[in-house]
Amino acid sequence: MVPTFAEYVPVVEQAVSAGTRRVYGSYWKRVLEFWGSRRLDEPTASEVKHLAERVRAQRVLRRNARGGRSAVEHCIAALRCVYRHAVADGIVSESQDPARRVAMPRRLPSTRRGLGEQPVAEVNRVAAATGNDPALDALLVRLHTETACRRGGALALTVRDLDTDQCLILLREKNDAVRWQPVSPTLMRYLREHADQRGAHASGDGRVLRYRNRSPLTHRRYDHLWHRLGRHLSWVATQQVSTHWLRHTTLTWVERHFGYAVARAYAGHTDSAGESGVTATYVRAGLPEIAAALAALTSEEHPLAPAD
Repeated sequence: MVPTFAEYVPVVEQAVSAGTRRVYGSYWKRVLEFWGSRRLDEPTASEVKHLAERVRAQRVLRRNARGGRSAVEHCIAALRCVYRHAVADGIVSESQDPARRVAMPRRLPSTRRGLGEQPVAEVNRVAAATGNDPALDALLVRLHTETACRRGGALALTVRDLDTDQCLILLREKNDAVRWQPVSPTLMRYLREHADQRGAHASGDGRVLRYRNRSPLTHRRYDHLWHRLGRHLSWVATQQVSTHWLRHTTLTWVERHFGYAVARAYAGHTDSAGESGVTATYVRAGLPEIAAALAALTSEEHPLAPAD
């Protein structure tokens, strides 16, 4: 007997990672709202497209909205995730997966870009001088500027992930990617002091980034930070600048000064033979090259950077 969506979606929710649940959770709720009593083998590809368009029509309109393309893409992807598990469990066959036959909307070019030296300085100045925890916000801005890490990588950082001797931090980011990333001695010192002062060692999870009340940081801190920066810097609010812009900023600088291979490694991109081709497998940069780029960016010596 083929289960209904109401019966099977909770099974999938328990099987996926926390990050996947966070991304697809709201879309699975819509699926249950509209199709909860239906069996997995009932919907057609046309019905999947119709559901995605309903989700698009009911989306929350934001200033940086791009016609609901993201809502459609995530709705289809959420259904594909359900059906992948159903196929793996032998509940339906691949030919019974309607979401696989629905094309994803074409992605538009991103409006994000790298920031110049002056805008970055303004962001650092306002972050360190406003809000209820300027020390934390200044640390966040520096961490993301130096490492070009994603928010998830920063939030997952634990005390055990700090290699003080070699000035490395272990980042755990999307798609279960894990990598060592060089940081400056100054940033390493700030991270250690922050962890010590806010009880990271005594906590159960050991997470480094914490509020003043010693609870671990969440994504909401980033939302509040950029909302506040937008109140003080009009261009931040107008252009909808976010933490990911710091990643663009650093990687653009690294690519311009050290080349594509180093920028790719600095970003933590995998060695798949996709857009960059198989050549990237043979010319990938290592930690010494990343450390050299970081040393130039921060004007601080790094223990892994090759001697001149």
